[in-house]
Parts: sequence; C-alpha cells; structure tokens
Amino acid sequence: MSGSAENRPTLLVTGAGGALAQQVIQRLRADYRIVAVDFREEVWLGPDVASYRVDFQKRGFEDLFRRYRFDGVVHLGRIMSSQGTRMSRYNANVLGTDRLLSLSDRYGVRRVIVLSTYHVYGANAFNPALIDESYPLKSAGLSMDLVDSVELENLATIYLWRNPDLNITILRPCNIVGPGVRNTISNLLASHNAPVMAGFSPMMQFIHSEDMARAIETAYRQPHTGIFNVAPQDWVDYRDALEACGCRPIPVPSIPPMLPRTLLRALNMRRFPPYLMDFFKYPVIIDGRQFAQRFQFEPERRLETIFRYYRELRYQS
Repeated sequence: MSGSAENRPTLLVTGAGGALAQQVIQRLRADYRIVAVDFREEVWLGPDVASYRVDFQKRGFEDLFRRYRFDGVVHLGRIMSSQGTRMSRYNANVLGTDRLLSLSDRYGVRRVIVLSTYHVYGANAFNPALIDESYPLKSAGLSMDLVDSVELENLATIYLWRNPDLNITILRPCNIVGPGVRNTISNLLASHNAPVMAGFSPMMQFIHSEDMARAIETAYRQPHTGIFNVAPQDWVDYRDALEACGCRPIPVPSIPPMLPRTLLRALNMRRFPPYLMDFFKYPVIIDGRQFAQRFQFEPERRLETIFRYYRELRYQS
C-alpha cells in the first residue's frame, strides 16, 4: 500500500518514546503517514514521521486532529504501573485516554487500537489455570495502584460499544520483554540479582517486543473489533526464567507485608513495585487463542530466544 505521503492514510501513534511504539511505527511507516506523539519527549523518528511532545489535556492535542484528520489511532501511550504516582498515572491513562477517544470520535477516526495489560485481571490464589477475555477485571479491588489500568480499559470498552464507528480493538498482552523494553519484568530479567518471594515461583508468559509490535500491526490492518488477550501458548516458572537469563534469584520473605518492602529497599531492588508482588506469587496465565485464531497470529520468538537476549546483554555490560 506504499505511496506518496499525501495519498497514504494518516495514523496517530501515542507513546512514541517507547521501544514498542517505535517498532510499531517501523512496521507501518511504509503504508501510512505517521504522526507520533509522546507526553514526555519529542522523539526524532526520521524525516517522514511528524513527531510532537503533547499533553492530551491541552488544546494543542486537538489541533493535531484538526490538522491531520487521522484515519486511525494506535494508543500505546499508557504509563506502566511501575511509573509515576497514582495521580499522574490516572491523569495520563484515564483522563488522557478519554480525551483521545473523544477527539477520535469527534474527528471521524475509523480505526483505534488500545494497548491494555494482563495486569487488569489481578493476581490471587483463586485465579483459574487459564484466563480468557470473559474473566472479571479484579485488579482494582486488589490494589489502588492498578485502578488506572482497569479504568483505562473500562473506558475503552465503553467507547467500543457506544461508538462502533471507531472500530476499537483492545489488546491485553502478557509480559512484554526484549530490546529497549524498560518495564518491571524486563528490568528483573536483565539484572544480576532479582527477588523471588520465598515459597513462590509462579508460571509466567513472555512475548518478545517485536512479536508484540507485529501483533499490533496485524490487529490494526484487520477489521476485527473487541477485546483480546495476546500471549503465546507456553509458559515458564519465574525462577527458571531468571536462571535461564543468567540472573541469580534472591529469596525474599513474603510476610509480614512490610518485611519484603524493607528488604528490597535494603538490597537496592527498587524496581520491584510492592503492588506487583502478588504477580510474583500467583500465576496469571492468559489464554491467547482467540487472538491467534481471529488474526492468524503466532509469536515467532520462543522463550529460548528471549532468554538468550538477556544472557548476552548481561555479558556485554
């Protein structure tokens, strides 16, 4: 579908400062006129990509909709649960997403992808062995620090059903890892020592960032709306994953609640947010078969490829 910039559909991609967004842009830039935005920084992505630093709540953001008349939006600009304060995450993830979707509806956007997270399901001992898209979102009742993630998705779901012309697809991926990714689990896999809750080592799923970028591209190009888990059909024990990456597990007592936090601070392991601790105690395995079947998608990079990257990264440091 390549052609001149004037003839190509115009696509807004948020979160342009992140590695995942940049991989998505790389995959779409030949067929779409890309406008990249990030509220943290203006990112140079080449002369063919217009890039802006914008606050979704400011007037300048609506000016972009007036100027470019976007055909589609890929919303990857969610602040992760390990970043910022509760209020800053709520403002960006919930209020910012509301403004984005409202403007998309007002200015006739015809396709929207929203990146969510498997964290919305919550981690507890009573989760089923395999969680599909119909399972309730329990994180909001387990931790106030994950409320914004659940509310972001609830908001997107309201627009999905109330504004069908937006053709919204919501993606709930498992742990995204790989080059450039700076989330909690990626930082742990890349570290020399990482905490494990004593007596716990849950099964986990991982998807390489390049596979996730391809999943987003595939979802955008196909007209299937709805909510989809995105995950491979294999999983691995957390402790085994650390060891496969060349990382040494450090057992940390899980009770009383304040003790692991104190020990983690003493060990200088501040990249292990207290409100994500349950995800390192209880398995949260999501069923990605619906996305795989509907979009004919299968991850190309297996666990050994992912772990080898982190082993080699450690040798280079």
